[in-house]
Amino acid sequence: MATSTETTDTRWVEKYLEHVRVERRLAARTVELYAIHLQALSANAAEAGLALDRVQTAHIRRWMAQLHSAGREPRGIALVLSCWRSFYRWLGNEGLVGFNPVQDVHAPKAARPLPKALAVDDAVRLAETYDPEADPWTEARDGAIVEVLYGCGLRVSELTGLDARASNTALGWVDLDAMEANVLGKGSKRRIVPLGSKAAEALRDWLSVRGDCPALATAGLRDPAGAAALFINSKGLRMSSHAVWKLLRERSLKAGLAAPVHPHMLRHSFASHVLQSSSDLRAVQELLGHANIATTQIYTRLDFQHLAKAYDAAHPRAHARPESTDTQARAKASARAKPKKDDTHK
Repeated sequence: MATSTETTDTRWVEKYLEHVRVERRLAARTVELYAIHLQALSANAAEAGLALDRVQTAHIRRWMAQLHSAGREPRGIALVLSCWRSFYRWLGNEGLVGFNPVQDVHAPKAARPLPKALAVDDAVRLAETYDPEADPWTEARDGAIVEVLYGCGLRVSELTGLDARASNTALGWVDLDAMEANVLGKGSKRRIVPLGSKAAEALRDWLSVRGDCPALATAGLRDPAGAAALFINSKGLRMSSHAVWKLLRERSLKAGLAAPVHPHMLRHSFASHVLQSSSDLRAVQELLGHANIATTQIYTRLDFQHLAKAYDAAHPRAHARPESTDTQARAKASARAKPKKDDTHK
């Protein structure tokens, strides 16, 4: 028979789930996951002989540690804690608890995955891909986009924000005479990025045919600011980030690359390749427009990955490092079979 405490706890959970379903209008799957997480919370509290309003921060930390010991990923633990934290916040707003025991509890930090970067040969192959049967206007534009993204390490929003020339209204622009791009990055911070010779050459080729777009004049009447864009679509309007993602995906397939390429992958490739060549982390930070060098330091891990691969491929002793299980077993068996030094004198 259920106790009054269990009945109260169950009623609170049911009311909260109704709140997130009706008032917050969370997705059905999210509500379902919340129900599972709160059921686990109730079970933990019952096992400890506690009502939900008696749970303390120490209990939450213990239960979180149990999740971690059971092999739950940090991201999964964070989602559980988020549910519990939201539940107790709601209880507090309803005047049912005096404090939130989950407020200062945080999940273990998840390992930050390495950004995906292309090998130098793959990046060059992507940039040099040319389809003679495609529209020359589109090919010139797409080739310039790849060269600028890879050659300057721009974010896709910075690329699409570039204008063909400087003006009072331009968010960013390219200066081919100075061989540089003036970019408006995150936090409205402006930076100047040098243009490589290949990027400048591709931009000159593109600008020589950009005006051939039949819709450009009409687009200029409708949207003068959009028509001033460096990269435009067939309608004469500024290209969207989505359009750049799409063309890179298609171009990477044409280039025969193993995986589809997205704009940020070219930014990662730019940073990784510059760092491999120069080892100047501060310069890479400035080129990428990172406010904090800690954000840039992830590329040192990519650089080490590159060095490890080079070592494994080139060093004569590289392949002897990780002995196979069979080799280790044979070595141990051989050691056991050899007579000890003292035995030889018997």
